[in-house]
Amino acid sequence: MSFPLLTATAALPAIGAIATAAVPAARRTAAKSLALLFSLGTLVLAAVVFLRFEPGGDRYQLTESRAWIADFGVRYELGVDGIGVALLGLTALLIPFVIVAAWHDADPLETKSTRWRPTQGFFALILMVEAMVILSFVATDVFLFYILFEAMLIPMYFLIGGFGDRAHAGTDESAATQRSYAAVKFLLYNLAGGLIMLAAVIGLYVVAGSFSLSEIAEARANGSLEMATSTERWLFLGFFFAFAVKAPLWPLHTWLPNAMGEATAPVAVLITAIVDKVGTFAMLRFCLGLFPEASKWATPVVITLALISIVYGALLAVGQRDIKRLIAYASISHFGFIILGIFAMTSQGQSGATLYMVNHGISTAALLLVAGFLITRRGSRLIADYGGVQKVAPVLAGTFLIGGLATLSLPGLAPFVSEFLVLVGTFSAYPVAGIIATSGIVLAALYVLVLYQRTMTGPVQESVRSMPDLRARELAVAVPLIAVLIFLGVFPKPLTEVVNPAVEHTMSDVQKKDPQPEVEAAK
Repeated sequence: MSFPLLTATAALPAIGAIATAAVPAARRTAAKSLALLFSLGTLVLAAVVFLRFEPGGDRYQLTESRAWIADFGVRYELGVDGIGVALLGLTALLIPFVIVAAWHDADPLETKSTRWRPTQGFFALILMVEAMVILSFVATDVFLFYILFEAMLIPMYFLIGGFGDRAHAGTDESAATQRSYAAVKFLLYNLAGGLIMLAAVIGLYVVAGSFSLSEIAEARANGSLEMATSTERWLFLGFFFAFAVKAPLWPLHTWLPNAMGEATAPVAVLITAIVDKVGTFAMLRFCLGLFPEASKWATPVVITLALISIVYGALLAVGQRDIKRLIAYASISHFGFIILGIFAMTSQGQSGATLYMVNHGISTAALLLVAGFLITRRGSRLIADYGGVQKVAPVLAGTFLIGGLATLSLPGLAPFVSEFLVLVGTFSAYPVAGIIATSGIVLAALYVLVLYQRTMTGPVQESVRSMPDLRARELAVAVPLIAVLIFLGVFPKPLTEVVNPAVEHTMSDVQKKDPQPEVEAAK
């Protein structure tokens, strides 16, 4: 039996979580260092997975299959395709930066309401989320995926509710109340989606007799699986609802601004750059892969919801006074682009959507983490409390600007490539939708540049006059992320070569071909 590389990649952070939690309470630095070490080890294994993956090979590679719950046909089945390997790499890449950025976020506090913070538990929870997300990207058994889809909510709930942002205007009691509200809202929304998905998972097993993606695909190919149109549509809706909550898609998005606003900046990155990608990834793998006809049936409605997300999220971002909530609403707009690309049902759109998942993760991590460094220095999330920062902390302001420019998809930075492909793919199939989506680009430029102008330029406010610039640890977070944004902006080929064959498989699942350009005959 070959070495179970995918299992090892997911198991390493899980083992790291247990080891980190077991470190004595007094040895906080040792716990942080251990968590960082395990995250770097996971990154190495993810790099091996990426290098061993053959873009022109089988659809699912490095496969593993073992009996799990035999009486119910549940197996421990893993396999990675081009889309999964790209998102696995994104997760493994970002977690070390999240840990370094959060180095002091769980240090003990001496206040009336909080006398200690379990540092070890904080970093253990981050590693546990990483393990579950990685496993969800490579699970090819529907029931196994469902278990992971729901289980990752538990550590995220504690990260949001138990380790909130210290830059909170108000008393410790009011801050704790808002954190608790955000965590409960996050949990309830996602649990509701998960319960509906569970009913659909059971329905799928009743119809198909299996949870295995490969077995279902084989049965569909040889004609032994016949699914009534109404049944397929109901099952699609059950899966899609859960993924739309996680994504988040309007109008199921309202938990995200609360969760990101109350969480620390690194945990906010964990939410929007990593965990939420499970929702959009699952739309490609499960909605389009298992229910192709229902996916085409639902396309007009999904595209409409995606367009509303793009415009609505961007408009609310323009009017925000809170830095982190602004970035949260911007992410809602960006997820609208991703879902638009998926359901445009063109190869350019779906390739762009996959690249968008990766590039949005990196650009949002860069912007959010630098914003977190800024907020920690001033102790406020309100935009009005800043001004003139670029004069006292030019490196901080410069990295913040590059992260913002990536967020608005400036040419030369990675998100531009993915946004361009999504728009090209959408224009070719749905010209009106493509035109409406471009308004999101204009609004993105508005909210990013206004944010930079109000916080970084103008007269130096007295409260930021003594603000220090980025330190070595913070530069170690910001500089590599910016370097990756630039590299993938000018040379996206390493990702496109891996993603495009997987997109071709997805297009084959839904039996769609790219629209051919209309050329008038010469007179």
